[in-house]
Amino acid sequence: MSGIVTGGALAALAARAGEVSSAVGNGGLAPLGDDSWFGNRYIQMEFWPKALDTFNMTVLSTAFTVLLGLPLGLALVASGPKGLAPNRVLNQVLGGIVNVGRSIPFIILMVIVAPLTLLITGSRITWYSALVPLTIAAVPFFARLVETSVSQVGQGKVEAALMMGASRWRVMWDVLVRESLPALVQNVTVLLVTLIGYTAMAGAIGAGGLGQLAINQGYNRNMWDVVYISTGGILVMVMIFQLAGDMLSRLVDHRRR
Repeated sequence: MSGIVTGGALAALAARAGEVSSAVGNGGLAPLGDDSWFGNRYIQMEFWPKALDTFNMTVLSTAFTVLLGLPLGLALVASGPKGLAPNRVLNQVLGGIVNVGRSIPFIILMVIVAPLTLLITGSRITWYSALVPLTIAAVPFFARLVETSVSQVGQGKVEAALMMGASRWRVMWDVLVRESLPALVQNVTVLLVTLIGYTAMAGAIGAGGLGQLAINQGYNRNMWDVVYISTGGILVMVMIFQLAGDMLSRLVDHRRR
């Protein structure tokens, strides 16, 4: 009888040892039989940190781009033929800079500005180092969006404000920017979505984020579940930004009140 009990105990012990071994083999995260999709160790360990990297890169580079791109776009409008301070030479110089900046593919731009990135951030392969090329690439793009939106404001409103004695500076901000504010908010939304795509390319060469997770741990290891889940995370982020941008655009539109 004792031999039977002992044999049963040994069998139970062996089964328990097998479970522990499976758990350890999977990093203590999931059994081997469930090592796919949301049970994948790379998704469990890296998805949320990489999603946070993507969010940080997108939001911070957007903030820097708006700070630099908005004045540049307004300068293009003001120096244009129908602007508040027409200046053909200045307009052509600014327009040339913007056109050149928009013409360089982002992944090539990352390589070109790598020395500048290293000088500013001290690294080339962290999420915050990607802020430099992301901002440089996005500023010309956003400046053109600003120029297009502000140029749509009726010339009659500008002339009326000038006739009432408003300064050019006040006309620029209180008339042009205020009247085009809903469109500018939509421009920022487009910028956010565009930069999310740029972060995926940056991640492919070491900047972190969901793009890096999809390429390095997903595609290169033939783990398509990681690719699909990472892509799904990017899509969700895009939809959230788009929804928030649409709501804010309606909120700041004084014409709807």
